[in-house]
Amino acid sequence: MRTVRTFEATITNQKQMSDDLDQLGWAASKLWNVGRYYAQERWDTTGEIPDDGELKSELKSHERYTDLHSQSSQRVLEELAEAFTGWFGKRRNGDSRCRPPGFRKNGDSHPRSTVSFKAAGFKHDAQYQRVRLSKGRNLKEHRSDFILCEYQTRPDVDLTEWDIQQVRAVYKRDEWRLQFVCRTTIDPEPPGDETAGIDLGICNFVALSFGGESILFPGNVLKEDEYYFGKEKAKCDDSRSRKRIRIDRKRTDRRSHFLHILTKHIVSECVERRVGTIVVGDLGGIRDDKNGDSRNWGTHGNLDLHGWAFDRFTTLLDYKAEAEGIEVELVSERNTSKSCSVCGTVDGDQRVERGLYVCDECDMAMNADVNGAENIRQKVTPSLVCDGGDRSTGWLAQPAVHLFDRSEGCFAPREQVGNREP
Repeated sequence: MRTVRTFEATITNQKQMSDDLDQLGWAASKLWNVGRYYAQERWDTTGEIPDDGELKSELKSHERYTDLHSQSSQRVLEELAEAFTGWFGKRRNGDSRCRPPGFRKNGDSHPRSTVSFKAAGFKHDAQYQRVRLSKGRNLKEHRSDFILCEYQTRPDVDLTEWDIQQVRAVYKRDEWRLQFVCRTTIDPEPPGDETAGIDLGICNFVALSFGGESILFPGNVLKEDEYYFGKEKAKCDDSRSRKRIRIDRKRTDRRSHFLHILTKHIVSECVERRVGTIVVGDLGGIRDDKNGDSRNWGTHGNLDLHGWAFDRFTTLLDYKAEAEGIEVELVSERNTSKSCSVCGTVDGDQRVERGLYVCDECDMAMNADVNGAENIRQKVTPSLVCDGGDRSTGWLAQPAVHLFDRSEGCFAPREQVGNREP
């Protein structure tokens, strides 16, 4: 089984290398802008977005293309094509407020863009912890055909154990850093043969059922951020101002951190309970109606769905679970919110309130999200609660609640959040 990880490192000879790295970063921004101009012309003329293959073919003879190593230039244009594809997808799904990727300029200057180096563009020296990064033909000068960066990783990271696929030079917090995208082969043993079910939502971002125990992970932190940063963005007159861009980046960073910590915490809980399979409700078609057209959930519903990063969540959960030998399986959510997980009765009128499900057949009252998660779990492990002889269903009605503690940057049971000892 192959797994991919990204490790970040500081550049220890920053002063000596920063000017050369600045040149590459500016060159990447200029190439992005050339590709952005070409894509805009194609869109205005034909109504179509060029893919990365067309961008590479049309621009490979451009002067800006040869400022970088050929593979680095290719990656810039791939990222541009991916950005346009993402924008076009949101536009097709009814998000009229989304904007296409813009030009990379701050006033009359260009920002320092990330520069990626594939296998032919770098040479790694693990013994002396340094990496040689190739320049493009236009930026090569006498005895300066490459940049030799010395770096330092976290003490627990040993890059000799990994196959480095790509190196990225990233400008963060007023300095250049290196990111090593690595791959290795692992074959972990699953923690056990138990099954867990996950129901994704908005108020409760995740409801997690283990078949005899349940946990809710509220999404209030994400909703608070969406509201706060939305208000801050509304104060900006220029949608491409530095302040607006800074707000967007901060919101994205905070959401990514939340999702990383959430998925890590869920996997940890599953390992502790010897779970070998996590079953997740597939929400792939939630934005489309039965005809494949964009579904209208109303003004507030559409905004909530726009910020609901369930695809990102599933991707992060999958690779974190994989490292522990846990399989992640997507299943249809059909009838999971209408069915009673205790007796199996299907009735769309039994969800009497947002968070309450009451079954008229067996008189069970339970948390609606936990009921959905348990139904999802039972799609892989059919074991109705009544069939097992265990009539203790308190975990369905009163799940544990784990909240995100901003001060600690982690999840903890409700009673522990805000009550940690100094």
